[in-house]
Amino acid sequence: MPFILSVLGAVLMLEGIPYLAFPGRVKEWALILQEIPARNLRIMGVLSAFCGLLLLYAGTFF
Repeated sequence: MPFILSVLGAVLMLEGIPYLAFPGRVKEWALILQEIPARNLRIMGVLSAFCGLLLLYAGTFF
């Protein structure tokens, strides 16, 4: 359980850096995201999740 909380904390910290450093740019990216079709966003989400899963697997077993 402590490891999971550490990983979650690290993810939240990394996710928060753009909002801290570039708040104006994040707003621009949010507007651009509205123009991308939902299908493309789903594909990017699946690919991202799969890459994350592969990284977790590699980090755990290698």
